[in-house]
Amino acid sequence: MTEKVKVVTLGCEKNLVDSEIMAGLIHGRGFQLVDNKEDATVIIVNTCGFIDAAKEESVNTILDMAELKQTANLKALIVSGCLTQRYKKELMEEMPEIDGIVGTGDFDKINHIVDEALRGKKPVLVGNPVFNYDADLPRQVTTPRYTAYVKIAEGCDNACTFCSIPIMRGKFRSRSIDSIITEVAGLAAQGVKEISLIAQDSTNYGTDLYDGFMLPALLNKVSEVPGIEWVRLHYAYPGFFSDELIATMAANPKICKYIDMPLQHSEDSILKRMRRPGRQKDTRELVRKIRAAIPDVALRTSLIVGFPGETEEDFENLKQFVREMEFDRLGVFAYSKEEDTPAARLPDQVPDDVKEYRANTLMEIQREISNMRGGRRIGQEIDVLIERYDGRSDVYIGRSQFDAPEIDGEVFVSNARLNIGELAKVRITHSYEFDLSGEVIA
Repeated sequence: MTEKVKVVTLGCEKNLVDSEIMAGLIHGRGFQLVDNKEDATVIIVNTCGFIDAAKEESVNTILDMAELKQTANLKALIVSGCLTQRYKKELMEEMPEIDGIVGTGDFDKINHIVDEALRGKKPVLVGNPVFNYDADLPRQVTTPRYTAYVKIAEGCDNACTFCSIPIMRGKFRSRSIDSIITEVAGLAAQGVKEISLIAQDSTNYGTDLYDGFMLPALLNKVSEVPGIEWVRLHYAYPGFFSDELIATMAANPKICKYIDMPLQHSEDSILKRMRRPGRQKDTRELVRKIRAAIPDVALRTSLIVGFPGETEEDFENLKQFVREMEFDRLGVFAYSKEEDTPAARLPDQVPDDVKEYRANTLMEIQREISNMRGGRRIGQEIDVLIERYDGRSDVYIGRSQFDAPEIDGEVFVSNARLNIGELAKVRITHSYEFDLSGEVIA
């Protein structure tokens, strides 16, 4: 009997790409991929282990899937990803429901793990995370046909004191330009129009393979692939955001005028304890240069509140910083104390209720800013990538270049018949808290 395999993905887009490659390898092995967990004889849970909430979700998902051994057809439960890379011993000792484990640097061996688990062997394959996937590996893309993520690098060398990514993903390592372009060309041939380039630190791309920072050159080369309309950049480390990169994004019409640049905090004392690059004056100058060169840019950032030692004064200053900077998009995270990280050993840990209050307060401030920033789009004519149709409201829903998949706002269009996956020219007529609406220009 052909085994039926379901891959469950938790966490970030980088994890999603790993899952898609595992699915491609499984499909090539002759196993059948299924969407319904009740049908699966093998389930792979690709976990996230970044913060406490993600770890808890991963553990709960593993336990939920394990119940299918009693209620459905499940024969083997495999766990992969960041949680396994960090806690392989604990998982195997404390969760006997798991039949096999594979780490972040070994997921290309997933077929071997599945085979061994089906034989009752309880395989564990977690080595040093040094693997980088290549365009030659098969991949089953699970995003809508017009958009896909492409990892340009793996791991991170920045050693921020709060972050466990280097523990789980290893040192920074870039893929070659040739490998990335080959993959993008293959995706474009399948109808993909939007490529989102992702890495834990995208602005450092190429420094380990080439002579210097190669992200500007890579962006230009990806944009030249026939069929690609939008090239989107994620997770730009502010310390490496060069003038050349700004100029490239300003000059190339296919590069989305969208920058996802996690800043983490505004106050110099906190940034120093976080081991983040530069200080607030550097951030302000960088944002000024970006907006001067790319006036229409949408800036997304993320901030951490409640970092050890963050005082009330620090938080009041952070609130003022958010008001003054007027980011288009903002994610706020309450600091999570991650074991084996330097920040976990710092004194003056902030109570959980204070962290939550500060996170909610910042998001309320951002709500007003996002509404105001969106209002400035009224009257603009922008391209909208149509993603779905809501028959109840007779409205098409899509995204502009200023909005990333899943995490940002949407644009509602109701005055024309459109096709899913096409780009439509839309004049914006209304703005809401995070979304826009408009009319197709005839």
